[in-house]
Amino acid sequence: MLLTTTINGRKKELLIKDDEYLLDTLRNAGYLSVKRGCDTGACGLCTVLIDGSPILSCSTLAARANGKNITTIEFYEKEAKLFATFMANEGAEQCGFCSPGFTLTVLAMIKELDNPTDEDIMHYLNGNLCRCSGYVSQLRAIRNFMEVFKNENC
Repeated sequence: MLLTTTINGRKKELLIKDDEYLLDTLRNAGYLSVKRGCDTGACGLCTVLIDGSPILSCSTLAARANGKNITTIEFYEKEAKLFATFMANEGAEQCGFCSPGFTLTVLAMIKELDNPTDEDIMHYLNGNLCRCSGYVSQLRAIRNFMEVFKNENC
């Protein structure tokens, strides 16, 4: 099957199997920031954006992305570096394995929710697991990042 899509702003045509998951399609195409974690849709490591919304690529058939815009962390290099600084400043960044999916989820949340409460943030991030840091420091980093992000229109 031929998958016609846009990845990080570039039109792509990729040959895929009918039962291929988007995670495998993206990794085979060289997008190695899309991580393999649980393969059950529970950890968030494989998160990418489809038409601006976070999805779990390990549980999404690649064919569902036909005609859609897929975004990986490489598209948001500037924002990802800025967010990483906020995470490090709060002691929330350690190994970095979960960072691409986590960062994409945060960026999607910022665009979707206006002035979310801490509960809203935690609900939105449900399913993004980090084995290295506590979520309290991540929440502080997200709050600080949101303030700067919205003020600077990153």
